[in-house]
Amino acid sequence: MNHPLVATYRLQFRSGTDFGSATHLAPYLKRLGVSHLYASPIFAAAPGSTHGYDVVDYNRFEDELGGESGFLKMSDALIENGVGLILDFVPNHMGVSSENAWWEDVLAWGADSRYRDVFDMSWMAEKILVPVLGKPYGDALRDGDLSVILDEARGTLRFDAAGYQLPLDPRTLGHVFGYLDHEERDRLLRRLAVATPWDQQELTERLAEHMEDESFRSALKAGVEAINRDHNALHLLHEAQHWRLAWWRTAREKLTYRRFFEITDLIGVRQERRRVFQDSHRTVIRLARERRLDGIRIDHVDGLGDPRAYLGDLKQAFHGVRRNLSIHVEKILTGPERLRRRWDIEGTTGYEFITALAGLYVDASREEAMTRAYTGFIGEEENLRAMIARQKREIFSHNLAGELLYLTNEAIAVASRGLSTRDLGPDTMARAIVEIATELPVYRTYVSVEGVPSEDHAVIDGVVERAKASRRIDADEPVDFIGRLLKLDFEDGLDVAGALDFTRRFQQTTGAVMAKAVEDTVFYRYNRLIALNEVGGEPDHYGGTVEDFHREMAVRLEDQPFGLLATSTHDTKRAEDARARLYTLSEAPERWEDIARRFARMLAPFRRELEEGLVSPDPASEWMFYQSLVGVLPPDFDPSDRTTRHELAGRLNAFMEKAVREAKRYTSWTSPSAPFEAPIRDFVEAVLDAGRSGDALATFWADIQPFVVAGVVNTLSQTLLKFTVPGVPDIYQGTEFYDHSLVDPDNRRDVDIEGRGRGIEDGSTLADALADWRDGRIKAKLTAAALKVRAAAPSLFTAGDYLPLEVEGAMAEHLVAFARLDAEGAAVVLAPRLVLALMGGAENPLPPPDAWQDTTVVLPDALRDLVFTDALTGRPMRASGRLVVREVLSVLPVALLTSGIGGDGAS
Repeated sequence: MNHPLVATYRLQFRSGTDFGSATHLAPYLKRLGVSHLYASPIFAAAPGSTHGYDVVDYNRFEDELGGESGFLKMSDALIENGVGLILDFVPNHMGVSSENAWWEDVLAWGADSRYRDVFDMSWMAEKILVPVLGKPYGDALRDGDLSVILDEARGTLRFDAAGYQLPLDPRTLGHVFGYLDHEERDRLLRRLAVATPWDQQELTERLAEHMEDESFRSALKAGVEAINRDHNALHLLHEAQHWRLAWWRTAREKLTYRRFFEITDLIGVRQERRRVFQDSHRTVIRLARERRLDGIRIDHVDGLGDPRAYLGDLKQAFHGVRRNLSIHVEKILTGPERLRRRWDIEGTTGYEFITALAGLYVDASREEAMTRAYTGFIGEEENLRAMIARQKREIFSHNLAGELLYLTNEAIAVASRGLSTRDLGPDTMARAIVEIATELPVYRTYVSVEGVPSEDHAVIDGVVERAKASRRIDADEPVDFIGRLLKLDFEDGLDVAGALDFTRRFQQTTGAVMAKAVEDTVFYRYNRLIALNEVGGEPDHYGGTVEDFHREMAVRLEDQPFGLLATSTHDTKRAEDARARLYTLSEAPERWEDIARRFARMLAPFRRELEEGLVSPDPASEWMFYQSLVGVLPPDFDPSDRTTRHELAGRLNAFMEKAVREAKRYTSWTSPSAPFEAPIRDFVEAVLDAGRSGDALATFWADIQPFVVAGVVNTLSQTLLKFTVPGVPDIYQGTEFYDHSLVDPDNRRDVDIEGRGRGIEDGSTLADALADWRDGRIKAKLTAAALKVRAAAPSLFTAGDYLPLEVEGAMAEHLVAFARLDAEGAAVVLAPRLVLALMGGAENPLPPPDAWQDTTVVLPDALRDLVFTDALTGRPMRASGRLVVREVLSVLPVALLTSGIGGDGAS
């Protein structure tokens, strides 16, 4: 069964959601009108995983989710209800865990392992570094943190480091069995001495057989106890292994394998190797063959050595089982960057759509006023681009020092063979690499054995020129040399091979540099308008025009008409409705500044001075907290509700801890500062505790009501756009109703989806729901109504023509209007923007009709003779060339007019 892509519904497994939950959810998804369940990773992950991206076995369903039997029941339920399945798949990395059999084999047997080629690691290194110790190795050995344990369940001996266990090379067990007082000792030692990786199962079985003998078991236990008492012998056993335990702080500069970003527990996988690809995709391909899988979402495609080749292999594998599955990739497009057409896939997961929406709803004309408000509050001016450059240098040089060292050595190896470059030293080379990465405006380039794409040729040349112009490197030669490496500009085969090795690893690293510096640092430091601090966003691109939005949608139609349209994901910094509300602050920065300053004065007793010039919370974090509070408070918030206040305190405290640690100004994950963080926790708790801060929060809530009401109009507007612009709308779990979540893990909380869903089917109209707008049914009903129209004409809203409509009149800049047109029919969409100015103090999220004044939408000839029905209200719409906005938007703040589409009528 191949379902046409109408809409996807993202479900986060784990944290209370399993295959059984999804099985029960299938009828609801059918009624809602989505075509596909879009599942987070479901294969076996590291024990205790809350997300599944630390996969340990690509071919085993997670037992805690219900295992294979649970998956099959879920699959059957989806098929029965006509809902397809899209899987989130993680090819770039695996979890470093004792549950990962491939990793265990590599640790045990080293370069002799059957799986040595699976992982992206350096076999030139003396040992596989395992940086998990809480203290330097010598201290851990002295303090008794290291020991040998007998794992009777596994039937093997293992090395334990304060709870972290590693396998031992069977050929080195003589270090332990030397303490064994048993007649079988010598025979076992001879057998172990000639063992090979293929003997692992036999060795395990033989040890289990011996363990059935009580005398052997007792003797082995005594031997283990003896070696554990002898620290020198224990050290010699450790030194005989293919791995070396190390202090966790060494990971940033000495790691011997490629990590996912800076996470030591996630090791890179070499998907470019055919056997690795086949072994890791075996179950996915089987599910496709069995018609239980309709699509796949590739996590972190930029981490792969050659994304284009990988995606080609994936399509070929699916074609091999006679299936044409949809393929989407998690890919951040920045600035003018576009999806590579040569990849031949459906599209991205849709972060660029969030950026386009931000441009539409942020008031660009008030940027200077918001900047004055922000700089006035924090007491200094900030340069975003300079901040990003500093952080990219810091992340690459410090956090990713090991990756930089690897790249430097690769570059030096090629340079040493050239007479004009052999004098380039490692320090100069390293700094040149850092500057090239700093100047790179995109997450990565895509140079491969196929050559240098023209887009990347231009990017690399521009980066080299900017790096030289910055004059941070004393000479131009090293920068030019790195540019040559990235463009494979060599004749000698050995040099070309070296350039390819360097470029592959450099391209896999720059995405991590960008993400860690921008998304995970600067986005928590530069807090002018935090709605813009979103994945793929650029906070200094402060608003745009309707024409800009239309151009972005034209690009989507050309590049990825079947790309996903995301408004919330498991990785967004804040949920869609929180952003929708925060956008409205841009329309009245002076009003917002006044509210924030009055709130700050009321909370002054809870701010702590730590030293001269440093308070906690610091001004930038405090400004961010106030905006976060604007975003997180639910529309039906009751300041007198102690239970809700308590829940919010917990969520906001978790958020603020993450925010200040990610900002890395006064505290961090690797070096947390209790003196700085404790006052912030107290500050947050005081805000949410009426017994301490009095009516401060109630006053704040009353003050921001105009933004709350206008924010709901934005919510309805962006929701309708998501379901009508080119692409496939993606609904993150529960966001058919309001969602004001903060960054993960807040946005991964369990949601009572079925319970909420009953509100959609209560028989009331959208107009009725608008009257009770604070409960969220209005958004859910709009979602269901839009899905009904999409299901009736799926190709119209993906590949159909996108026709911007001219808006005239006094309030023209406050409306985005367009038509979708193809042989199936036509649809006209009217959605408001910059609505705070339209509301006039209205207490319901419906701009007063008179606020639109003389504004009209001009219909082109192709639409003038059509008879329309408003699919949201059921009202007929007849127009002789123009739509009068105050009439069309008199009942609801948005309109979806359809003609010739099945399902026209009231919803």
